[in-house]
Amino acid sequence: MTPGNLVKRLMSPAGLVVLFVALVVFNVVLSAVPARLDLTEGRVYTLSDGTRQVLAKLDAPVVLRFYYTQSGDTSVPVAMNTFAKRVQDLLAEYVAASGGRLVLERLNPEPDSDAEEAAIRDGIDGQVTPNQEKFYLGLAVARQDAQGTSAKGAAGKGDAAKGDPAKAANAVAIPVLSPERERLLEYDITRAIAQVMQAQRPVIGVMSAIPVFGRPMELMLGRLPTGPWIAIQELQRNFDVRPVPMESARIPDDVKVLLVIHPREITEAGEYAIDQFVMRGGRLIAFLDPYAFFDQQRNLENPLAGNTASESTFPRLLGAWGYSMPTGKIAGDLTLASNQNGRVMPTLLNVQGDALNKEDLVIGQVGTLTIPFPGWFEPVAGKAVPGLTATVLARTSPNSMLIDPIIATLTGEAAARGFQPSGKANPLALRLTGRFPTAFPDGPPKPDEALAGLRRDAAPADPSAAAGAAPAPQPPADPAAHLAKATADAQVVLVSDIDMLADGVVVQIQEAFGQQVRVPINGNLDFLQSLVEAFAGDSQLGALRSRAAFSRPLTVPLEIAERAQQEYLGAIKELEDDLIQTQDRLQKLQRARGPGSAFTPSPEQKAEIDAFQRKSAETKAQLKELRRTLRLETDRLELVTKVVNIALMPTLVAFAGIGLFAVRRRRGGR
Repeated sequence: MTPGNLVKRLMSPAGLVVLFVALVVFNVVLSAVPARLDLTEGRVYTLSDGTRQVLAKLDAPVVLRFYYTQSGDTSVPVAMNTFAKRVQDLLAEYVAASGGRLVLERLNPEPDSDAEEAAIRDGIDGQVTPNQEKFYLGLAVARQDAQGTSAKGAAGKGDAAKGDPAKAANAVAIPVLSPERERLLEYDITRAIAQVMQAQRPVIGVMSAIPVFGRPMELMLGRLPTGPWIAIQELQRNFDVRPVPMESARIPDDVKVLLVIHPREITEAGEYAIDQFVMRGGRLIAFLDPYAFFDQQRNLENPLAGNTASESTFPRLLGAWGYSMPTGKIAGDLTLASNQNGRVMPTLLNVQGDALNKEDLVIGQVGTLTIPFPGWFEPVAGKAVPGLTATVLARTSPNSMLIDPIIATLTGEAAARGFQPSGKANPLALRLTGRFPTAFPDGPPKPDEALAGLRRDAAPADPSAAAGAAPAPQPPADPAAHLAKATADAQVVLVSDIDMLADGVVVQIQEAFGQQVRVPINGNLDFLQSLVEAFAGDSQLGALRSRAAFSRPLTVPLEIAERAQQEYLGAIKELEDDLIQTQDRLQKLQRARGPGSAFTPSPEQKAEIDAFQRKSAETKAQLKELRRTLRLETDRLELVTKVVNIALMPTLVAFAGIGLFAVRRRRGGR
């Protein structure tokens, strides 16, 4: 049979029926084969090894209840519908990889339905469409008990079940699934599954020289009672948070994560306890600070000078780990500087964009960190520690330098005067991973009774301490239990500021329907919670990767806009510099006329003013032209992109068809 006859038979009605039946059989056979192929760039549908290891350890069925309102209402944005479909596809991958241990339930919480009541019980938040109609898009994860029923709504939005605070939650909710957090979608789902399988709530130890757990009323000192910091309250929702005295000779063995906040005047005994905790493979998060603005202390050297900001560091630990944090200096950054009432403040940083490590699971999606008066970390020259891996989480821009505390609170021109950038980005927060060397190779330090256990503001170690009693004395470290060599890998996160955790920095209190509502104003709380969750959760969570993004925006227009924006800002700076210089010259001319004389512009002053006005008009015209050029270039690039994406493929197909027609016609003519 010739190829021509075969084609004719296949194109006949009977041949088309045979082709259709063969296609159906082929698809049925392939669907029964447990093979999956992900051809997307970045493998967006492939689960990480860490997720597969977490699923392999499931010892009880887990129910995934996916809530999404599908009422046919076109007011829900199309992008949200597309995102919801991608979430369902990813959840299907979870079910396929779980070996039957995951059960996926899809619920449509339409208004006034049973599914909506279930969504509310499970802690799923309703969202509002542009037409002010409510819809739901969230996920609840629940562990089934021995009878096969799942705990519904036991934990709300991730809170522990009522009762014993040490027990883990058997239901965890992701109240809102957002496209903005899609890169961390796998991490969020896997973390929720790991949380519901925990037998007990992880213990978080908090060591601090300031009253982060609150303090009672102190009439003698004129201090009113305070409650726990909001950051501590948020951690208490999901973890068993316990204070650890600053003078502890040993960190309790049940502490899974040690959170150190401002270890002001820490003793060698306290550092030794932290050192041995890390040597045992513990996980440490330390917030240090060269200028703790919210911890003002009396200046003992000069009592008449009033209170000054305190500082904290690890005198021995940082050096043993190969890093230092310059004290007495504050990191200033003109690129990341905040704007206070129209005046730049280079020591109040808004850390965002390229200053955050977007590839890191913890900090990649926090948005913006507000960091007041931070320091930075520097590697100690010639003291690289083998076996330790350093990952920078947040950094300054190259347009940064260390500033004296005297000018740290200045704004505007006074803060930027004499600014000499270092030309390199310096770490504001970093993670160290591996086996750490000890900072105490000669064993535990000798007890120093003069410094032991006498800090008025130390975090209370027990209820009696919270009532004002002194903490119980800590026994000295046992030399026989000293670890000179690490027994397990550890993780340490170092942050060069503690003010970023203060209540007034992380949230804004607003009144709503007669109640006070805490509204986060930056990503600081999210950063702390994500750090603790990553360290306290399943160890396999660290093996997860940040997923590639489905949406791929055009980067060239963004680069053009960024380049034009830099030119625009440069022109504005030039205009401001001219204004400052002109004002300085006018002031000098005025001072030359002598005190008490009325101000009447002299010919020289009038010439200065006219020159500045001409320069201002010219600069404004240049800015207008720059904006017009930017719009034209961006619009032209957008048009070319649309033409290429929309018309290129049909044009190629049309030319291919014309060429094929011409070839066949030529063969027919022959």
